[in-house]
Amino acid sequence: MDKVLSVEALSKRYGKGCQHCFALTGPAFDTNICPECGSVVAAHEVSFDLHQGEILGIMGESGSGKSTAVKCLYFDQIPTGGRAVFNDQGESFSLFELNAAQQRRLASRCFGMVYQNPHLGLNFDISAGGNIAERLLMARVDNYADIRRRATSLLERTEVMSERMDELPRNFSGGMQQRVQIAKALAINPPLLLLDEVTTGLDLSVQAAILDLILEIQQQSRTSMIVVTHDLGVIRLLADRTLVMKHGRVVETGLTDQILEDPQHAYTQRLVASAL
Repeated sequence: MDKVLSVEALSKRYGKGCQHCFALTGPAFDTNICPECGSVVAAHEVSFDLHQGEILGIMGESGSGKSTAVKCLYFDQIPTGGRAVFNDQGESFSLFELNAAQQRRLASRCFGMVYQNPHLGLNFDISAGGNIAERLLMARVDNYADIRRRATSLLERTEVMSERMDELPRNFSGGMQQRVQIAKALAINPPLLLLDEVTTGLDLSVQAAILDLILEIQQQSRTSMIVVTHDLGVIRLLADRTLVMKHGRVVETGLTDQILEDPQHAYTQRLVASAL
Protein backbone atom coordinates (compact mmCIF):
# COMPACT_ATOMS: atom_id res chain seq x y z
CA MET A 1 0.00 0.00 0.00
CA ASP A 2 1.39 3.41 -1.00
CA LYS A 3 2.43 5.78 1.77
CA VAL A 4 0.64 9.13 1.40
CA LEU A 5 2.04 10.92 4.45
CA SER A 6 4.96 10.35 6.81
CA VAL A 7 5.20 12.49 9.95
CA GLU A 8 8.30 12.42 12.15
CA ALA A 9 8.69 14.11 15.55
CA LEU A 10 6.15 16.88 14.87
CA SER A 11 6.28 19.41 17.71
CA LYS A 12 4.48 22.66 18.47
CA ARG A 13 5.21 24.94 21.43
CA TYR A 14 3.53 28.23 22.28
CA GLY A 15 5.59 30.75 24.20
CA LYS A 16 9.26 31.73 24.44
CA GLY A 17 10.32 28.23 25.49
CA CYS A 18 13.22 27.11 27.67
CA GLN A 19 15.46 24.08 28.15
CA HIS A 20 12.99 22.50 30.58
CA CYS A 21 9.82 22.64 28.41
CA PHE A 22 9.96 19.09 27.08
CA ALA A 23 11.57 17.51 30.14
CA LEU A 24 8.99 18.83 32.64
CA THR A 25 5.76 18.38 30.67
CA GLY A 26 3.73 15.49 29.33
CA PRO A 27 1.63 12.66 30.78
CA ALA A 28 4.19 11.85 33.50
CA PHE A 29 3.77 15.41 34.88
CA ASP A 30 0.05 15.62 34.07
CA THR A 31 0.50 18.97 32.32
CA ASN A 32 1.60 20.49 29.03
CA ILE A 33 2.50 23.83 30.63
CA CYS A 34 6.18 24.30 31.44
CA PRO A 35 6.57 25.13 35.16
CA GLU A 36 9.74 27.13 34.48
CA CYS A 37 8.69 29.50 31.67
CA GLY A 38 4.92 28.99 31.27
CA SER A 39 5.15 27.89 27.62
CA VAL A 40 2.55 25.43 26.36
CA VAL A 41 3.84 22.25 24.72
CA ALA A 42 0.84 21.57 22.47
CA ALA A 43 2.50 18.64 20.66
CA HIS A 44 5.85 16.92 21.05
CA GLU A 45 7.46 14.33 18.79
CA VAL A 46 4.24 13.12 17.15
CA SER A 47 5.11 10.49 14.52
CA PHE A 48 2.97 8.34 12.22
CA ASP A 49 2.51 7.10 8.66
CA LEU A 50 -0.68 7.25 6.61
CA HIS A 51 -1.29 4.98 3.62
CA GLN A 52 -3.56 5.32 0.61
CA GLY A 53 -7.21 4.69 1.44
CA GLU A 54 -6.51 4.49 5.17
CA ILE A 55 -8.35 6.35 7.93
CA LEU A 56 -6.13 7.26 10.88
CA GLY A 57 -7.84 8.35 14.10
CA ILE A 58 -6.23 10.73 16.57
CA MET A 59 -8.00 10.51 19.91
CA GLY A 60 -7.67 12.38 23.18
CA GLU A 61 -9.30 14.84 25.54
CA SER A 62 -9.49 18.56 24.89
CA GLY A 63 -5.98 20.03 25.07
CA SER A 64 -4.25 16.75 24.22
CA GLY A 65 -2.67 18.22 21.07
CA LYS A 66 -4.63 16.25 18.49
CA SER A 67 -6.06 19.27 16.65
CA THR A 68 -2.73 21.09 16.80
CA ALA A 69 -1.03 18.27 14.91
CA VAL A 70 -3.59 18.38 12.10
CA LYS A 71 -3.56 22.18 11.87
CA CYS A 72 0.23 22.09 11.45
CA LEU A 73 -0.19 19.63 8.57
CA TYR A 74 -2.75 21.93 6.91
CA PHE A 75 -0.43 24.94 7.40
CA ASP A 76 -2.84 26.71 9.77
CA GLN A 77 -0.05 26.71 12.34
CA ILE A 78 3.75 26.68 12.07
CA PRO A 79 5.36 23.71 13.85
CA THR A 80 8.26 24.21 16.23
CA GLY A 81 10.02 21.12 14.95
CA GLY A 82 9.67 17.88 13.06
CA ARG A 83 9.26 16.73 9.49
CA ALA A 84 6.30 15.72 7.31
CA VAL A 85 6.58 14.29 3.80
CA PHE A 86 3.53 14.10 1.53
CA ASN A 87 3.60 11.83 -1.53
CA ASP A 88 1.36 12.40 -4.55
CA GLN A 89 1.62 10.73 -7.95
CA GLY A 90 5.33 10.03 -7.66
CA GLU A 91 6.20 13.46 -6.23
CA SER A 92 7.30 14.04 -2.64
CA PHE A 93 6.87 17.29 -0.73
CA SER A 94 8.56 18.12 2.58
CA LEU A 95 5.66 20.14 3.97
CA PHE A 96 7.44 22.30 6.51
CA GLU A 97 10.24 23.25 4.13
CA LEU A 98 7.89 24.77 1.54
CA ASN A 99 7.44 28.54 1.42
CA ALA A 100 3.99 30.07 2.04
CA ALA A 101 3.08 30.23 -1.66
CA GLN A 102 4.09 26.61 -2.22
CA GLN A 103 2.09 25.54 0.85
CA ARG A 104 -1.04 27.36 -0.39
CA ARG A 105 -0.67 25.80 -3.84
CA LEU A 106 -0.25 22.29 -2.43
CA ALA A 107 -3.16 22.64 0.01
CA SER A 108 -5.45 23.95 -2.73
CA ARG A 109 -4.57 21.03 -5.01
CA CYS A 110 -4.14 18.07 -2.67
CA PHE A 111 -5.66 18.67 0.79
CA GLY A 112 -9.20 18.94 2.09
CA MET A 113 -9.94 20.27 5.59
CA VAL A 114 -13.19 20.09 7.56
CA TYR A 115 -13.22 22.01 10.85
CA GLN A 116 -15.39 21.54 13.93
CA ASN A 117 -16.52 25.16 13.53
CA PRO A 118 -17.95 25.67 10.01
CA HIS A 119 -17.06 29.39 10.25
CA LEU A 120 -13.40 28.38 9.86
CA GLY A 121 -14.02 26.36 6.71
CA LEU A 122 -16.77 28.31 4.96
CA ASN A 123 -17.21 31.88 3.76
CA PHE A 124 -20.58 32.86 5.23
CA ASP A 125 -20.87 35.89 2.94
CA ILE A 126 -21.16 33.83 -0.26
CA SER A 127 -23.53 31.04 -1.24
CA ALA A 128 -23.01 27.33 -0.63
CA GLY A 129 -22.27 26.89 -4.33
CA GLY A 130 -19.99 29.92 -4.22
CA ASN A 131 -17.90 28.27 -1.49
CA ILE A 132 -17.35 25.25 -3.71
CA ALA A 133 -16.62 27.50 -6.70
CA GLU A 134 -14.03 29.37 -4.64
CA ARG A 135 -12.19 26.09 -4.03
CA LEU A 136 -12.38 25.08 -7.68
CA LEU A 137 -11.07 28.46 -8.83
CA MET A 138 -8.08 28.05 -6.51
CA ALA A 139 -7.40 24.77 -8.33
CA ARG A 140 -7.62 26.65 -11.67
CA VAL A 141 -11.01 25.34 -12.79
CA ASP A 142 -12.44 28.44 -14.43
CA ASN A 143 -15.27 27.32 -16.72
CA TYR A 144 -18.52 28.59 -15.19
CA ALA A 145 -20.66 25.73 -16.50
CA ASP A 146 -18.17 23.12 -15.24
CA ILE A 147 -18.02 24.78 -11.83
CA ARG A 148 -21.82 24.89 -11.60
CA ARG A 149 -22.13 21.23 -12.57
CA ARG A 150 -19.44 20.19 -10.09
CA ALA A 151 -21.02 22.19 -7.25
CA THR A 152 -24.44 20.67 -7.96
CA SER A 153 -22.97 17.16 -8.02
CA LEU A 154 -21.06 17.65 -4.75
CA LEU A 155 -24.03 19.12 -2.89
CA GLU A 156 -26.24 16.25 -4.04
CA ARG A 157 -23.57 13.77 -2.98
CA THR A 158 -23.49 15.31 0.51
CA GLU A 159 -27.30 15.41 0.60
CA VAL A 160 -27.72 19.16 0.33
CA MET A 161 -30.61 19.97 -1.99
CA SER A 162 -29.28 21.58 -5.18
CA GLU A 163 -32.13 24.13 -4.98
CA ARG A 164 -30.34 25.59 -1.95
CA MET A 165 -27.04 26.01 -3.78
CA ASP A 166 -27.48 29.78 -4.03
CA GLU A 167 -28.36 30.25 -0.34
CA LEU A 168 -25.89 31.57 2.24
CA PRO A 169 -24.49 28.97 4.68
CA ARG A 170 -25.73 31.06 7.62
CA ASN A 171 -29.27 30.00 6.66
CA PHE A 172 -28.38 26.33 7.13
CA SER A 173 -28.44 24.14 10.22
CA GLY A 174 -25.15 23.07 11.82
CA GLY A 175 -25.34 19.64 10.20
CA MET A 176 -26.07 21.17 6.79
CA GLN A 177 -23.13 23.57 7.20
CA GLN A 178 -20.86 20.58 7.87
CA ARG A 179 -22.16 18.90 4.71
CA VAL A 180 -21.38 22.02 2.65
CA GLN A 181 -17.93 22.13 4.28
CA ILE A 182 -17.34 18.50 3.29
CA ALA A 183 -18.57 19.22 -0.26
CA LYS A 184 -16.13 22.14 -0.47
CA ALA A 185 -13.26 20.00 0.84
CA LEU A 186 -14.04 17.30 -1.74
CA ALA A 187 -14.28 19.75 -4.67
CA ILE A 188 -10.82 18.89 -5.99
CA ASN A 189 -10.92 15.16 -5.14
CA PRO A 190 -8.06 15.59 -2.65
CA PRO A 191 -5.88 12.56 -1.92
CA LEU A 192 -5.75 13.67 1.75
CA LEU A 193 -8.75 14.74 3.84
CA LEU A 194 -8.35 16.15 7.38
CA LEU A 195 -11.37 16.07 9.70
CA ASP A 196 -11.19 17.96 13.00
CA GLU A 197 -14.03 17.05 15.42
CA VAL A 198 -16.58 17.28 12.59
CA THR A 199 -19.47 15.72 14.55
CA THR A 200 -19.02 17.60 17.84
CA GLY A 201 -22.12 19.55 18.85
CA LEU A 202 -24.41 17.91 16.28
CA ASP A 203 -27.56 15.90 17.07
CA LEU A 204 -27.00 12.15 17.16
CA SER A 205 -29.02 11.53 14.00
CA VAL A 206 -27.04 14.22 12.15
CA GLN A 207 -23.78 12.78 13.51
CA ALA A 208 -24.70 9.35 12.16
CA ALA A 209 -25.50 10.75 8.72
CA ILE A 210 -22.20 12.67 8.56
CA LEU A 211 -20.22 9.58 9.60
CA ASP A 212 -22.00 7.45 7.00
CA LEU A 213 -21.11 10.06 4.38
CA ILE A 214 -17.42 10.03 5.41
CA LEU A 215 -17.29 6.22 5.16
CA GLU A 216 -19.00 6.30 1.77
CA ILE A 217 -16.47 8.84 0.47
CA GLN A 218 -13.56 6.74 1.72
CA GLN A 219 -14.92 3.54 0.19
CA GLN A 220 -15.73 5.13 -3.17
CA SER A 221 -12.65 7.26 -3.71
CA ARG A 222 -10.01 5.59 -1.47
CA THR A 223 -9.22 9.00 -0.01
CA SER A 224 -6.73 8.91 2.88
CA MET A 225 -8.08 10.60 5.99
CA ILE A 226 -6.99 11.78 9.42
CA VAL A 227 -9.91 11.98 11.85
CA VAL A 228 -9.43 13.98 15.06
CA THR A 229 -11.97 13.30 17.79
CA HIS A 230 -12.53 12.70 21.49
CA ASP A 231 -15.46 10.38 20.68
CA LEU A 232 -14.64 6.67 20.87
CA GLY A 233 -17.75 5.87 18.83
CA VAL A 234 -16.38 7.89 15.91
CA ILE A 235 -12.99 6.18 16.25
CA ARG A 236 -14.59 2.72 16.37
CA LEU A 237 -16.68 3.37 13.25
CA LEU A 238 -14.13 5.16 11.07
CA ALA A 239 -10.51 4.53 12.01
CA ASP A 240 -8.32 1.66 10.80
CA ARG A 241 -5.50 2.71 13.13
CA THR A 242 -5.52 5.09 16.08
CA LEU A 243 -3.12 7.36 17.95
CA VAL A 244 -4.00 8.26 21.53
CA MET A 245 -2.67 11.62 22.76
CA LYS A 246 -2.37 13.17 26.21
CA HIS A 247 -0.71 16.47 27.12
CA GLY A 248 0.86 16.77 23.67
CA ARG A 249 2.36 13.27 23.53
CA VAL A 250 1.33 10.07 21.77
CA VAL A 251 0.85 7.56 24.58
CA GLU A 252 -0.43 4.63 22.51
CA THR A 253 -0.76 3.70 18.85
CA GLY A 254 -1.98 0.64 16.97
CA LEU A 255 -4.89 -0.99 15.17
CA THR A 256 -8.15 0.55 16.38
CA ASP A 257 -9.73 -2.77 17.39
CA GLN A 258 -6.62 -3.62 19.38
CA ILE A 259 -6.58 -0.31 21.21
CA LEU A 260 -10.29 -0.35 22.06
CA GLU A 261 -10.43 -4.03 23.06
CA ASP A 262 -7.09 -4.29 24.86
CA PRO A 263 -5.72 -0.83 25.72
CA GLN A 264 -2.23 -0.92 27.19
CA HIS A 265 -1.68 2.60 28.53
CA ALA A 266 -3.49 3.59 31.74
CA TYR A 267 -4.85 6.76 30.09
CA THR A 268 -6.30 4.79 27.15
CA GLN A 269 -7.79 2.31 29.61
CA ARG A 270 -9.57 5.18 31.40
CA LEU A 271 -10.86 6.63 28.11
CA VAL A 272 -12.24 3.28 27.00
CA ALA A 273 -13.74 2.52 30.42
CA SER A 274 -15.46 5.93 30.50
CA ALA A 275 -17.26 5.14 27.25
CA LEU A 276 -18.64 1.79 28.44
